Amino acid sequence: MAGHSKWANIKRQKAVVDAKRAKTFTQLSRAIIVAARSGIPDPAGNFQLRTAIDKAKAAGIPNDNIERAIAKGAGTFGGDNNSLEAIRYEGYGPGGVAILVEALTDNRNRTAADLRAAFSKNGGNLGEMGCVSWMFEQKGVCTVEGVVDEEQLLEASLEGGAESYEMTEEEIAEVYSAVEDLETLNKTLNEQGFQVTDTELRWIPSNSVEVTDADQARSLLKLIDTLESLDDVQNVTSNFEMAESLMALSIV
Repeated sequence: MAGHSKWANIKRQKAVVDAKRAKTFTQLSRAIIVAARSGIPDPAGNFQLRTAIDKAKAAGIPNDNIERAIAKGAGTFGGDNNSLEAIRYEGYGPGGVAILVEALTDNRNRTAADLRAAFSKNGGNLGEMGCVSWMFEQKGVCTVEGVVDEEQLLEASLEGGAESYEMTEEEIAEVYSAVEDLETLNKTLNEQGFQVTDTELRWIPSNSVEVTDADQARSLLKLIDTLESLDDVQNVTSNFEMAESLMALSIV
């Protein structure tokens, strides 16, 4: 189990009673704005937008907010949201762990300053573009729950163009595909009766760094938590491996 994936699972469990609801709403609304702007503002013909809307609805965002975000992305609502741009930042955490940060911002200087401060205060450093991205490859990922027959999942996944899958927890699998095959994979799994609970693009590390020191683990997870709490940050990905017991001790 990749450390970052397990940490994400722990964070999701905490998020059931998460006090950062407003932050989640902002993230998901911004994702809708960008998806609507990068393609047609119609979810029927824009898979990225459709996926963003599904996540927003699952998080309980009201339909009025969703429609407003689509209108902002389409340029029919007004305001300054059309200035949002997607930027990827790269850096190192404690112990040499590689970290990718995906942000949506209307002010590059502010975002870069916030990220640099977060890295430096938690034992890491913000690097130049390309310093760690070579260690990652972007993939499409479908999370499937209620898996009781792995052979059936494998057959459906292969039919949908998947490259591989991994059982991450009991009856929960992550199915991986090339970026361009994600929509087909998602459609096929749903048509085959599987419960797809999440569909996303994710950076997958080609190598990992094992973290065994408690202080280092605490600093690393605090850094990731700090980065994720920043308003402009959408996703944080890293390449650490860590024992689950060490993660539990290090939750901040």
